[in-house]
Amino acid sequence: MSVHSTAFVHESAYIDDGAVIGAATRVWHFCHVLGGAVIGERCSLGQNVVVMNGVRVGNNVKIQNNVSVYEGVELEDDVFCGPSMVFTNVTNPRSHVSRRNEYRGTLVKRGSSIGANATIICGSTLGEYSFIGAGAVIAKDVPAYALMVGVPARRIGWMCQCGERLPDSGQGRCESCGSTYASSADVVRQLSGPNLNRQP
Repeated sequence: MSVHSTAFVHESAYIDDGAVIGAATRVWHFCHVLGGAVIGERCSLGQNVVVMNGVRVGNNVKIQNNVSVYEGVELEDDVFCGPSMVFTNVTNPRSHVSRRNEYRGTLVKRGSSIGANATIICGSTLGEYSFIGAGAVIAKDVPAYALMVGVPARRIGWMCQCGERLPDSGQGRCESCGSTYASSADVVRQLSGPNLNRQP
């Protein structure tokens, strides 16, 4: 294993051989990071988090208590995973049938937030800065900046990079941070704002 000298790993956590933990990352009580997992810099893994083999976690990612990040999941920079939210990697599991060669990937793009107890069905991509409400069930791709709620989840609006709700059209100016957005054909893109040109 490779744990950066500035990382913190609680004595109750297990870090397997072959895992990589980046600078200033904190791994808290009863976590388990399997070999082959790569966790970036300035991340936080709350109590009872499991990160499986082959998972890639970017920089400044917050994974709250009781989250399992299964093989096939990739979290880009600045992602937030709320308490007890759920990832999957098989769509039709059976205890008596091996599906290891059928895992489907899930990509959570930069800046996305996933609320407590939400479920992300494998094979989905969550667009940049999307916002998944608590308890929502995501079973298809989510557009960038989309605000998703319900079971199954539906888009009810748009969210700014800063985490505040945008005008319903998705076009205009965020009243909180001043970022500006344009929308067309159910797609929103940021035009200006404090983090527009943020480097990885």
